[in-house]
Amino acid sequence: MGLFDGVLGGIVGAGMVSVVNNLLEQQGGLPGLINKFQQQGLGETVNSWVSTGHNKPISPDEVQRALGPDLLQQLATKSGLSVHDLTQKLSTILPQAVDTMTPNGRVPNG
Repeated sequence: MGLFDGVLGGIVGAGMVSVVNNLLEQQGGLPGLINKFQQQGLGETVNSWVSTGHNKPISPDEVQRALGPDLLQQLATKSGLSVHDLTQKLSTILPQAVDTMTPNGRVPNG
């Protein structure tokens, strides 16, 4: 994943690449992550990240609702951040990361 890590690292910062990679891995990749947000009533928001238009913001509370406390605690422990700090960072990072990983407004295959 070297190229992917390089692109993602430029967006989210080197320290958060492993957090985002872990998140994607645990959700079955980008489609699984998108589906998780859609299932939690955040479809319009996450779909804006995939599309070529403006990325709708997401609050830390919405990130927490979508990902759930267990997953966030696991990611926080691995990252050395508190759950609060992690949700703050993810609320900023995820719109940009998903937007970058979905060129031309499409989720890539594989």
